[in-house]
Amino acid sequence: MEVAGDVMDQFGRNVCVVNGLSIGVGLLLWSVTGLAEASSEISTHHTHAGEANSSRLHGVQEQNDAPPQLSVLEPADAVLIREKEWLWNRYLKNALHLPDWIDLGLEQRTRFEVYDHPWRSSQPLGRTDPQIQQRSRLRFGLNGGALKLLFEGQDSRVHLTDPGDFVNAGIRNEWDILQLLVSATGENLFGTGLRTDLHVGRLTMDFGRRRLIGRNDFRNTTNAFDGVHWQLVNDKDWRVRAFFVEPVLRDQTELDEQSKQSVFWGVYGESNRVPWLRFNLYYFGLNDQRSSTVSAQRSFSTFGLRLYEDPRKGQPDYEIESVWQTGRRGNTDHFAHFQHIDLGYTFDLPWSPRFLIHYDYASGDRNPNDSQDSAFDTLFGSRNFELNRTGSFGPFFRTNISSPGWRVIVVPDEGWTFQFKHRVWYLANSQGAFASNGLQDATGGSGNYLGQDVEFRAQWNINTNLEFDAGYVHWFKGSYFDRLPASVGLPPGGQKDSDYFFILTKFRL
Repeated sequence: MEVAGDVMDQFGRNVCVVNGLSIGVGLLLWSVTGLAEASSEISTHHTHAGEANSSRLHGVQEQNDAPPQLSVLEPADAVLIREKEWLWNRYLKNALHLPDWIDLGLEQRTRFEVYDHPWRSSQPLGRTDPQIQQRSRLRFGLNGGALKLLFEGQDSRVHLTDPGDFVNAGIRNEWDILQLLVSATGENLFGTGLRTDLHVGRLTMDFGRRRLIGRNDFRNTTNAFDGVHWQLVNDKDWRVRAFFVEPVLRDQTELDEQSKQSVFWGVYGESNRVPWLRFNLYYFGLNDQRSSTVSAQRSFSTFGLRLYEDPRKGQPDYEIESVWQTGRRGNTDHFAHFQHIDLGYTFDLPWSPRFLIHYDYASGDRNPNDSQDSAFDTLFGSRNFELNRTGSFGPFFRTNISSPGWRVIVVPDEGWTFQFKHRVWYLANSQGAFASNGLQDATGGSGNYLGQDVEFRAQWNINTNLEFDAGYVHWFKGSYFDRLPASVGLPPGGQKDSDYFFILTKFRL
């Protein structure tokens, strides 16, 4: 595979920025480590049942959750999100000799990424798009007793952009409140041994495999919600969660707000009683009437079932998720569905090689001119862990796609993970839109073959406080792009293969 020349030229001019930052971060962290080792450790309190906090070794999981021996009291959002999002050594807090019940944490991530031959109709110049995306977070919490308080601020910025580059509220969201909530916990509800938690305020959430609701990891900005969340847990056997929220509307430069014209609610049940037949059963409701454009208004009911078995060395495993949607999109009836299947095997060999095959199908609109809308809506889900890198890249969404694929994952040493992925991409319906890329041939004459992509990714987690990540994707574009009529607005060169490269560093204090 030949990497496009302009991509590598941009990389050569800008990678020194990231390398310099990485070296500086490494020196900083190693110096602070000495302070942390001299400080006393605090006992860790663990969350209860729920796969959002499990250490499931899955072929498409971003990283295993953090080890349990770290010195952090359970924060207010512990049962809402994955452990890896909040569980790391608080070097700064320990250096300041703050009391156990006060939590203070900093996180900073910088990623350089670049791709060529853009395909979106919103990029009419068709030029290579390099960006430096930075995301900084500050956590401050009061974690004593059954009542807890958490503030989490986030600043998401982008550099190296020019007019015509792809920048939206998924990339930039400067100086904002990501979470501000209080939680109340009961460890033995009415003497039954059940745990219950109530959360009120602005919060982020992970549900199941995060395909429909997720706290974004790779993306530079993060989904958040204002409202109420409640859970009831029977140790590690089962968990029931319910929520009623207003999705936060991200603004690139102003404080985010929510709208009473957009309401989201749901119930989610998890069962882990049978190791080879764990399941999630759920319902989500969405009523989004914010837009003055009637066709953009949404009123959906989403029902789903997920069955899975966790991977184990020398054993096969699987995951099946089936999601169905009904309701209205504007004045049109809406009926759509999404299907996912994984079949995997982890070999009991050095490097723990794992082989995984998977298939995703998300329905598209069969006829944009009829009275039935059938384009699946992924709600507030994450896709980086499974479909493609997001950020400024991310051409594929869980709508109007049919995609088989496979990947191999190896762990050569502690903290190191290598992945190789290959997927083939089709439109589920050739007349439907190609996700939110602004491309659609309503006649279906362009066909449905979007091409295939290969990806290599290397991750190095030195510890929970310092990690490096790099990857390369080559997208062999299909005949769909050669056949699109000029009126669709494909940028110059948009039919040519695209190369994408990223390198990032993240450190926490």
